[in-house]
Amino acid sequence: MGACLTVADSKRAFHQAFPHVIAPLYRRLVDELLVELHLLSHQKGFRPDGLFAVGLTQVFDSLSRGYRPEDQKEPLFQALCSATGYEAAEMRRQAAQAIEAAGHHSFDEVRGWLTNRGEGAPAPIAELLGQVQREDFHYSRLVAVGLLSLLQRAQGADGMDPQALREAAHGIGEAMGLLKERVDKDLALYAANIEKLAQAVELMEETLAAERRRRQRQEEGASATPTADEAAAPEATPAGDTSAQA
Repeated sequence: MGACLTVADSKRAFHQAFPHVIAPLYRRLVDELLVELHLLSHQKGFRPDGLFAVGLTQVFDSLSRGYRPEDQKEPLFQALCSATGYEAAEMRRQAAQAIEAAGHHSFDEVRGWLTNRGEGAPAPIAELLGQVQREDFHYSRLVAVGLLSLLQRAQGADGMDPQALREAAHGIGEAMGLLKERVDKDLALYAANIEKLAQAVELMEETLAAERRRRQRQEEGASATPTADEAAAPEATPAGDTSAQA
């Protein structure tokens, strides 16, 4: 994207690419990610490499859980990417390649590759970690999330405590030359945002379920209530019953 494009330009391009109403629960998250992607695209030392792709797709997929309608979720991701100069399909491809490579190896192996900056790692992992060693490398929170995501996909990681995984990511980030304090802060914020979103989605679903039950009760009550004509109609007198006759 051209250096002259502003955040407002990216937002305009996004709404043209995604002309749908976004639920209030997700509106702020989408806006923050859109601004972040715009600013990154204008950083001189930034490149949308594999580690960034893993972090971007993980952040989007995690923070868009529960998004409705479901079939608009991927078009939303595509609009965020296209509006800020990225290719959504390429981001998905790079992320899937790196995650698949990590998923075939143990947690200790993956941690070793990350700590040793890609030494001995499969090509996809070695390549994305090599990008971190560039002199003009530009760090973002998506890099920290990418590191954590690769650890989470390693064999055996699913049985580990989430806090232990984050601590491992902190140490790896420091070994890679990243600022430990920055990585700590970004991963803590990421975890907090996921927890808040999960709570908000649960509350939203409970509210919608309660509203559906209320409407159902109203409909059932309306169908059980006699109409005005039915209420005014005289009851039929059984044959042979003269008690109602004057």
